[in-house]
Amino acid sequence: MSRTKFVAGNWKMNTTKASAVELAKAVAKGIPAGVQVGVAVPFVYLDVVAGAIPASSLLLGAQDAYFAPDGAFTGEISLAMLKDLGVKFCLTGHSERRHVIKETSELVAQKADAIYAAGLILIHCVGEKLEQRDANQTLQVVQSQLDELTNKIQDPQRLVIAYEPVWAIGTGRNASDAQAQEVHAFIRQALAKKWNQDFADRVRIQYGGSMKPDNARGLLQQKDVDGGLIGGASLKADSFLAIVRAAL
Repeated sequence: MSRTKFVAGNWKMNTTKASAVELAKAVAKGIPAGVQVGVAVPFVYLDVVAGAIPASSLLLGAQDAYFAPDGAFTGEISLAMLKDLGVKFCLTGHSERRHVIKETSELVAQKADAIYAAGLILIHCVGEKLEQRDANQTLQVVQSQLDELTNKIQDPQRLVIAYEPVWAIGTGRNASDAQAQEVHAFIRQALAKKWNQDFADRVRIQYGGSMKPDNARGLLQQKDVDGGLIGGASLKADSFLAIVRAAL
C-alpha cells in the first residue's frame, strides 16, 4: 500500500521567537510536493509561527498536551487551546516525557486518547532504552507502549507511530537500516493484531533516532519506514529539508 511519507521536526526546548519564525518560513518555502511535513513548535511560539505560515502546507504541531478539557491544572495546555492556534498534530509518549519528565504509561494513554478525540493527528512515540536493547527486550517494550493505544482510535490516517530508540536520540548513534525495519515491521504486525491488516497498512510509522541527511535515504527506503521524527537536524532548515527530500 502506498503511504505518503510524513517528516516532522521536533524543536524541543529550542529557538527564540525570531529564530522560530525564520526557521518555519524557510522550511515552509522549501517543501516539495509528494511528502507531508510538520514542525512541533514550543508552546510559547505556536501562535507567532502559525501567523508566519498562513498559506503553507507545513503542518503546525505541539510537543505535548494535557488530557483534560479545562480546569485547575496549573502550567498545562489543553487541546482546545492548541486547536485555537491552528495545531494539526501532537506528540505523546516521547522518550523525554517518559524518562526525564517521568510520565507514566497511564498518563500517556490518557493523552493519546484525548489528542485523537480532539481531531488531531496523533504521533505516538515508542522505543527502548540501551539496557533494554542489550537485554533483547526491544519488542516487549515497544509492544507495551503500543498497548497504551485504545480502540477508540478508528482512523488510521490520524495515527502515526514514531519508533525512537532512546539510545539513539541526541547521541549521534542511530539504528541501522535493518534494525529500524525490523522494529517497524513488528509495529505494523502489532497494529494488525490490535485492529486489522488494512488499518495497519494505512498507519504511517516514522523513525525517530538521530536521522540526519547522510543516513536518511537508507532508512526511508525501508519498506515499513514512512518518514521521520527529527530532533536536532530539524533546527536548521537546510538539514531538515535535505531529510524531507530524501523521503521522495
